Amino acid sequence: MNAITSAYARAVQIISGPIFESIALLGVRVALAGVFWRSYKTKVAEGTWFTPNEFLPFLFQDEYSGLPIPTDIAMPMTIYAEFFLPLLLFAGLFTRFGAAALAGMAIVIQIFIYPTSAHFWGWALGIIAMAFILISRGGGLFALDRLGDRFLGEKAA
Repeated sequence: MNAITSAYARAVQIISGPIFESIALLGVRVALAGVFWRSYKTKVAEGTWFTPNEFLPFLFQDEYSGLPIPTDIAMPMTIYAEFFLPLLLFAGLFTRFGAAALAGMAIVIQIFIYPTSAHFWGWALGIIAMAFILISRGGGLFALDRLGDRFLGEKAA
């Protein structure tokens, strides 16, 4: 029995270490970025970076009509946010800022576009939880934020 408990303790120690946590945080960053990147890809015309597709104005006027800002402002804001924020998360650059902004987008979507419990439990809660993990823990060892932490730490010391 002692061998089992010591093996379990060693496994927990390895899993609780910074390498495994950083691998998990990388997975969370990629997963959260992927959700919004795929959404971005559905909003732009094929072969372009920021040109809205022909259906996007109708989507914002009909399905997203509950937004508290005008469509001509919301459309480009959404396209740019869903382009740049996932890139930041994927690279691990300004991870906490990017995650907070995407959590804010998920909350806005939940409140103004799909204010149902089915949407909350089916989509929004997972997105918000992933974002909060990144806000609280940062990007991990495999993030560009670590380079900034090193430079800031050396200057502050």
